[in-house]
Amino acid sequence: MTAITSSLRSRQLSFVVRALGLSLLIAASAHVSVPFWPVPMTLQTFAVMLIAATAGSALGFAAMMAYLAEGALGLPVFASGVGVAVLVGPAAGYLAGMVAAMVIVGTARGGLQTAIGMLAAGCVIYLAGAAWLAQFVGIDRALAVGVMPFLLGDLVKMALAWTVARVALRSQA
Repeated sequence: MTAITSSLRSRQLSFVVRALGLSLLIAASAHVSVPFWPVPMTLQTFAVMLIAATAGSALGFAAMMAYLAEGALGLPVFASGVGVAVLVGPAAGYLAGMVAAMVIVGTARGGLQTAIGMLAAGCVIYLAGAAWLAQFVGIDRALAVGVMPFLLGDLVKMALAWTVARVALRSQA
């Protein structure tokens, strides 16, 4: 039993370390941004899609939850502020959508399914984000400033994440 327990603990520790490492990638991507109001344009969509496609839903979800916990604890991981205030501010819906995106993309299996998953996940991010943002600026303004300016850039980031993920997964095979 000791060898089995040791192996299980080793796998659990590996999972936690990888999730924390990936949470740092999400944090770094949040700081590569173009200032927009009320939500900045960042590389987070790229990082979320890439992590989910290559690491899977469980590890992606854990990484995103670790990222949110780090931010809630006051670590400077968010693009627009620090602490719990970000988790209830204008960007909160997008962050919640990214949690769901990790699961959606992470459960996809292979080329076309992953691409469709990324598009669906992008829609979920926008729906959650705009719905939450509408509480601050109204729905018309939420669509005008929280969705429309980001569409083309996010499509490019998704295409790039899909391409990088395919190359990365092929090289692992």
